[in-house]
Amino acid sequence: MFENPATGSPHLRKSGSKSLFLDPGVSGHLGGVSEMGDLKGSSSPLQITTMVPSPIFLWRFKVVLFLFWALCCCKIGWDSVMRMSIDLRDLFLYEAFLYYNPLLLVTMMVWLWGVNLWVFSQGSVNYAKVFDLDHNHLTHREMWKCSMWMTIIVPTSMTAYLYLYSHGEVSLAASQPVLLYIAFALVLIFPFDIFYLSSRYFLLRTLWRIAFPLQPITFPDFFLADILTSMVKVFSDLERSVCRMVHRQVATIAWFEADAVCGSHQIAIPLVLVFPYICRLLQCLRQYKDTKEKSSLLNALKYSTAVPVIFLSALKYHVMPESWTSFYRPLWLFSSVINSLYSFYWDVTRDWDLSGFTKIFKFSRPSNISYLLYGRQWVYFWVIGSNLVLRCAWTYKLSAHLRHNYITVFTVTAMEMFRRFQWVFFRVENEWNKMTKSHPLAEISLEEDKLLGSTTTHDV
Repeated sequence: MFENPATGSPHLRKSGSKSLFLDPGVSGHLGGVSEMGDLKGSSSPLQITTMVPSPIFLWRFKVVLFLFWALCCCKIGWDSVMRMSIDLRDLFLYEAFLYYNPLLLVTMMVWLWGVNLWVFSQGSVNYAKVFDLDHNHLTHREMWKCSMWMTIIVPTSMTAYLYLYSHGEVSLAASQPVLLYIAFALVLIFPFDIFYLSSRYFLLRTLWRIAFPLQPITFPDFFLADILTSMVKVFSDLERSVCRMVHRQVATIAWFEADAVCGSHQIAIPLVLVFPYICRLLQCLRQYKDTKEKSSLLNALKYSTAVPVIFLSALKYHVMPESWTSFYRPLWLFSSVINSLYSFYWDVTRDWDLSGFTKIFKFSRPSNISYLLYGRQWVYFWVIGSNLVLRCAWTYKLSAHLRHNYITVFTVTAMEMFRRFQWVFFRVENEWNKMTKSHPLAEISLEEDKLLGSTTTHDV
């Protein structure tokens, strides 16, 4: 209030040569505004503190939201499948599996690669130097962010496809996988500096070098090529899906026929299956040309053993049943055993070099991973034994005549992804050990690289 305390009369405030006579009501109003302003000023730090939710609350909210989304997708998908007649249900699921299986497996591989990077970040293996990456490379957090979005987008599109198809909206259902494939392709080749442009460019450049091995082979080249050999099922289904999209055969069930344009008997399937192995074989030949090491020729021989497995299996659809049973099938079994055992031997003795290992990971600080893995013999037995079993099981998917049980095929492919996930740990550490032996200063710069990399920001 601006009243004179002695007389109670309104107080005169001078401003230069002018004076303002304030009415008691006006002055009371301004006094209230002033008090409210003081209250706001004094309480603003408290308000900012209380309005920002804690990270734990945000994490729990995201988990609850994700579980609610997953429950809705499962409920809608199940109801949609149950609406179909029993005689068409299997074909309906097979076709949905065909379109979405490649992207689901790619999503799984991205998740596992993020785990690989996280484990390497906890230890002394400098994967950035192994792959010759700059400080803008993606960390495990960025990989998990990408895989999380893929985990949300792909099943959502699949649920929409199931729902629309079962409710008679065939044209809208057919557009779902088409739009999804186009979106993924556009994000991958988007030329502007968003969505991790440098990492996408590195991936596309490496894929180009794999398809056309006309230059000296680097570690990222044959490392990614080896991973692609574990994803031949993805490329096979991807080829069939794109073929159906091009020929406008999406959301139909006639594709299962042998004489269909994109049917299961087409010659393109074994060609797609064998392509990653041919690329890897050519890399080995190029490496022999540059280094003159005989081990490169032996490695090329390993990849060549996959060729008869693939093409002998495809012959089942083009020869008489008696010829397949009496001649081609035993030959296919023999070539499968040779390929599995040769690949297993090469993994253990060459790619991993287990004979020279004294421990699995050389951790720079204690962690749960080091406690579980440090010098434990059971890890060696598990990795070697599981690698042998999964190497033999993977031959199942190289064979075109065994792919009609889509649940079994998906399980075997996911197991191969897990085998490759284990393989990555030993292969990258083996390469890092070679680098530190030939260049001792590389290990010294590890902590410096971590410090420099910790301040790196990424554009999204």
